[in-house]
Amino acid sequence: MGIEQKTGNMGIVTTTLEQVVNWSRTNSMWPMLFGLACCAIEMMGAQASNYDMSRFGMELMRASPRQSDLMIVAGRVSRKMAPVLRQLYDQMPEPKWVIAMGDCASCGGVFNNYAVVQGVDEVVPVHIYVAGCPPRPEGLIHGIMTLYEQVKQEKITTWR
Repeated sequence: MGIEQKTGNMGIVTTTLEQVVNWSRTNSMWPMLFGLACCAIEMMGAQASNYDMSRFGMELMRASPRQSDLMIVAGRVSRKMAPVLRQLYDQMPEPKWVIAMGDCASCGGVFNNYAVVQGVDEVVPVHIYVAGCPPRPEGLIHGIMTLYEQVKQEKITTWR
């Protein structure tokens, strides 16, 4: 039974404000590219024609933090790059989300030394971790779909 049978000829659809706002946020998310290492190639591959992230409302990767609401950190973050990462995160408008792509961004990967941050969650709050070294584009798309499910469940009281 479809919506046409339920509403008849009334031509109306009822929903809540939360559902409309969360639907619009998930279908128009603008990611900011922050590729630091080999994971960035896989992130670019997810945007290319074989995987085509634009079917999820992500037409192109933004280079400006003021136009982005999703930061995908792909690769290892050095101690010198951490303040820049934080500054770009602070310049993003609310609401904003972060995906840590790859083992280096999630936990430092094989780089267990003083020069590499052992997980980007030391610098910015992370919502989704995508595992792999480097993760395949399918993994990034799965992480984005998981983030979509989180955003769709947000309540008005949890909005910042």
